[in-house]
Amino acid sequence: MPTVSVKWQKKVFDGIEIDISLPPYVFKAQLYDLTGVPPERQKIMVKGGLLKDDGDWSAIGVKDGQKLMMMGTADEIVKAPEKAIVFSEDLPEEALATNLGYSAGLVNLGNTCYMNSTVQCLKSVPELKSALSNYSLAGRSNDVDQTSHMLTVATRELFGELDRSVNAVSPSQFWMVLRKKYPQFSQLHNGIHMQQDAEECWTQLLYTLSQSLKAPTSSEDPDAVKALFGVNLLSRLHCQESGEESSEKESVYSLKCHISHEVNHLHEGLKHGLKGELEKNSPALDRTALYLKESLIDSLPRYLTVQFVRFFWKRETNQKAKILRKVDYPLELDIFDLCSPDLKKKLEAPRQKLRDEEGKKLGLTSAKSGSKDSDVKMTDAEGSSNGSGESSTVNQNEGASSEKETHMTGIYDLVAVLTHKGRSADSGHYVAWVKQESGKWIQYDDDNPSMQREEDITKLSGGGDWHMAYIIMYKARFVSM
Repeated sequence: MPTVSVKWQKKVFDGIEIDISLPPYVFKAQLYDLTGVPPERQKIMVKGGLLKDDGDWSAIGVKDGQKLMMMGTADEIVKAPEKAIVFSEDLPEEALATNLGYSAGLVNLGNTCYMNSTVQCLKSVPELKSALSNYSLAGRSNDVDQTSHMLTVATRELFGELDRSVNAVSPSQFWMVLRKKYPQFSQLHNGIHMQQDAEECWTQLLYTLSQSLKAPTSSEDPDAVKALFGVNLLSRLHCQESGEESSEKESVYSLKCHISHEVNHLHEGLKHGLKGELEKNSPALDRTALYLKESLIDSLPRYLTVQFVRFFWKRETNQKAKILRKVDYPLELDIFDLCSPDLKKKLEAPRQKLRDEEGKKLGLTSAKSGSKDSDVKMTDAEGSSNGSGESSTVNQNEGASSEKETHMTGIYDLVAVLTHKGRSADSGHYVAWVKQESGKWIQYDDDNPSMQREEDITKLSGGGDWHMAYIIMYKARFVSM
């Protein structure tokens, strides 16, 4: 990559690398980070005139060591207020971002909406941001390679910059490291970076963080990412030919909602996703045989991620085609009946406590029934969530000891939705819809965040060419006991 220097006003910025495989707009985004001059205001003198956003570097002929001149006015820096009365427009950017109640958007660097939407959803997990803030080179495990370390640091820095900014943030450094770690995201078509699958980006980024954020000492949580997102499954395998049965355990970071003509609701799709077939060697038959596999959830994560299996490989067009069928999903998800018998026993007391607490809020008497039928029905009652994102914990100060432990209930509240608009995973447009701590929902359409109504979030369920849920994330609801 050629290295150039840029003169702007009385300042000279040396040693700026230009990735000539990317459009000049990315170079302008780098200069925006250095100077504060937005790309649309930048006038950069090159051979043949002004540098255009979609110009061809090969035609421009930029050389290593070349000096470029830029003109343009930087964004006005907000000054600290001198008077006691403080208006929002006078606040520093970081304080203004806090007052807005949501973070900045991300600049689309050319078909990077899949990456932008993934980042915005994962950034909404405060425990993940906390784990990243504690990450350092000193705490890095010997098992973590250099590119994984660089991607972890880039994620931490991008999360921090988003929280501090009001204006859209350019993720150029993060994108560069992501492509270095996972070259498949560098695919080009006619010289332009191709659209990628957001689920693949989500999975790869989470896998990298899971490796980097493993604590080096046993006194800490050994795997922070697994504790946040990991789901342990207990599976029963049955061979119909031989009658053999066996069991196995596995850990996954998301559940699959399989979509068929029988599936109209998320819960139905999850049940289908926990059943399947696989071929493996049968000791009794001494050959490969078909096994039926049925899985149950054996441990719950703090954040439950669900992928709608909407894409399949279509041989006729040689690309991933999309299932447009409408599949409804709730703001509150109860997965009690998908759990193993042992896990159900652990959840019974916390669920009863949660019903009692919610009954008090509604002015009802404590429910003493222990039947499993009423267990599920009562958690589906309206009004069980206060809609502000605070319902996942129970107040410990109502005459109770502050040393009580929190327990999961098997009930989850929706906090993020990643949608796709279009007919193919490798085209179309991805958008993130994220619930803030205030309870407000924000749509992150690249660099354009906008407020949304909660009742509109569950309408992203498919059935047409509009945005439809591809990945959704729920937050566990806890009680103190």
